[in-house]
Amino acid sequence: MTFPRLGGPFTFPGTTLTVQRIGYGAMQLAGPGVWGPPRDPEAAVAVLRAAVEAGVTHIDTSDYYGPHVTNELIRRALHPYPAGLVLVTKLGARRLPDRSWQPALSPADLAEGVHGNLQRLGLDALDIVNYRSMGSGHGPQEGSIAEQVGALADLRRQGLIRHIGVSNVTAAQLAEAQAITPIVCVQNHYNLVQRQDDALIDDLARQGIPYVPFFPLGGFTPLQSTILSDLAARLDRTPMQVALAWLLHRSPNLLLIPGTSSLAHLQENLAAGQLVLTTGHLAELDGLAGAPAGH
Repeated sequence: MTFPRLGGPFTFPGTTLTVQRIGYGAMQLAGPGVWGPPRDPEAAVAVLRAAVEAGVTHIDTSDYYGPHVTNELIRRALHPYPAGLVLVTKLGARRLPDRSWQPALSPADLAEGVHGNLQRLGLDALDIVNYRSMGSGHGPQEGSIAEQVGALADLRRQGLIRHIGVSNVTAAQLAEAQAITPIVCVQNHYNLVQRQDDALIDDLARQGIPYVPFFPLGGFTPLQSTILSDLAARLDRTPMQVALAWLLHRSPNLLLIPGTSSLAHLQENLAAGQLVLTTGHLAELDGLAGAPAGH
């Protein structure tokens, strides 16, 4: 199995939006704790421009990163946006002055969030908006999301949103959302070790719906594994490149949004699209699912 540069194209179902499978997540452009501006705003702008120049066509962001910081940086770096660039944002939370993350789930909250994203990104309509269920931290929790998805569907009918996705949801919540409006993507916690969504990924692949793993490299607790490190050394790649390549091999509907504030790390992430893993390599890595840390 080989992949074109950046993993090759994928079209969101029922849309004309086609992106490369390796995109970019903007969260790390904000300051420490995803709060305030970065130490070097010029470097953040340079990373965004370099990503697009390298062929990235999918940028994931949110107005509550900073808050407002990443969207303002994206606008500064890239507006007017090049043709084919897809900006995906998410709603469902707000940041308070104590830096906490608080739910923002009412229809009024969601409408305010849409208008805030539009304003700071400099757009008339948002390509894709994910409703991000707060759940239980970085994992989903059962409970109806009908009111929130219905509110986004209303905003879509008003022309403020083109397409809707969901994030941090269960299979039952996805089905509930799909009964209300077309869902063009799902964004959940998934990586080489955190693989609770294997069945969901396979079901979405059958439907042609992309799955976008957040924390593909472990997030605030980076992946650490002797098996991963040993294989990376044999391939003369970094462990994170191998972990990203594994995701591309895992299923053709996986879209990656690794984030970084470093130009060197950006190039490293993008180069993972050229890494070919054999069936033997994949078998080694598959053994990490559910393994204790450090194995």
